[in-house]
Amino acid sequence: MRKYSYKNEWKKLLTPEIVALLTKIHEYKGEQNNFLGATKDTLTHLVEIAKIQSTESSNKIEGIYTSSDRLTKILKDKTRPSNRSEQEIAGYRDVLALIHESHDYIQPKPNMILQLHKMLYKYGGNEGGIYKFNDNEIQEEDAEGNKRTRFTPVPAWETPDAMEKLCQAFDEALADQEIDPLIIIPMFILDYLCIHPFSDGNGRMSRLLTLLLLYRTGYVVGKYISIEKAIEQTKATYYEALEDSSYGWHENANDYGHFVRYMLGIVLGAYREFKDRVQIVVESGSSKTERVRDIIKNTIGKITKAEILKECTDISDVTVQRTLNDLLKNGEITKIGGGRYTSYIWNGD
Repeated sequence: MRKYSYKNEWKKLLTPEIVALLTKIHEYKGEQNNFLGATKDTLTHLVEIAKIQSTESSNKIEGIYTSSDRLTKILKDKTRPSNRSEQEIAGYRDVLALIHESHDYIQPKPNMILQLHKMLYKYGGNEGGIYKFNDNEIQEEDAEGNKRTRFTPVPAWETPDAMEKLCQAFDEALADQEIDPLIIIPMFILDYLCIHPFSDGNGRMSRLLTLLLLYRTGYVVGKYISIEKAIEQTKATYYEALEDSSYGWHENANDYGHFVRYMLGIVLGAYREFKDRVQIVVESGSSKTERVRDIIKNTIGKITKAEILKECTDISDVTVQRTLNDLLKNGEITKIGGGRYTSYIWNGD
C-alpha cells in the first residue's frame, strides 16, 4: 500500500539541476517583491490578463471550450453560462477568484479541497464536492484514436483515507524549515493526481491547488502570469512528466524528479515573463500605443487583435485598432488574412 511521507523523499531531489532551478526562482522572487512594493497599482491589468488566460487554458487542457467573446463575458460575470462547458468555466472563475483573494485562509485540508471542488461545479452537475464512488483510470488517446491506460489511481474505497494521509504528510513537510516548499508542492500535486479523488475535475483542481499552495508559501507570480497557460502550451511535456513520475507510485518506488523539474521550470518561466512584462509596462512608462506595439514585436509569429485585447484588458478596442492602422501605415507590421481570421506579424527592426 502507498505510504505518504516527504521527510526522506525530498532529499533525493536535491540534484544540481533542481538546486539551480530553486536558486534562480528565489532570485526572481526577491525581484518580484521589489516590484510589488513599488508598483502595486499598475499591475492590476496583469492580474486581469492572468485570470482570463488561466481560466481559458486550464479548461482547454480538459477539452472544455467556448468562444473568446463568451469567455470574456463569463469571466466578467456579464452573462449566464449557456451549456455544460460554460458552467464549468464559470465555476473555475469563481474558485480562482477565491484563491486570489483568500489564499491565506484556505488550508490544504481534505474538507477544504472538497469545498473548492463543489464550487467548481456549482453551476451544474451533481459530482461537485464528492469523492469518486467508482474506481477510475487515467487514459490517453493517440492520433489514430487508440486508447491506453496511463495510470490506475487509488481505488474509490481507499480515497478518503488517502486524502487525509496526503494532506497530513504535506503539513508535516511544510513544518520542517529545512525543506523548500517549491519541492514539496509538486510532490503533493503528483500524489494528488495519482489518488485522482474525484470522478471529474481532477486536472483542473490540481492546477488550482498548485496556485493555492504557491500563494500560501509566498510565490504569487501566478497571480500576474498564467501558470495554467504555460502548462497548456507544454501539454505533451506535462503529461510525459506526470507519467514518468507516477511509474512505480503504488509500490513507493516512483521518481518525483521528472514532475518536480517540469513544474519548477514552469514557475521559473513565469517569473521571467513577469519581469519582462513589468519592465515594459512599469519601468518604461509605456503608453498604451507603445504597449500594443511591444506585444506584437515580442510575439513569435502572428497575433490577432483578439489576442492583443486579451493581453491588454485595460486598453479599448478602438485604441488597439487605431494602433494597428498606424503600424500598418508605417510598415512596421504586415496584415495576414481577412475578416475574423485577420492576424498581424512584426516586420522586424
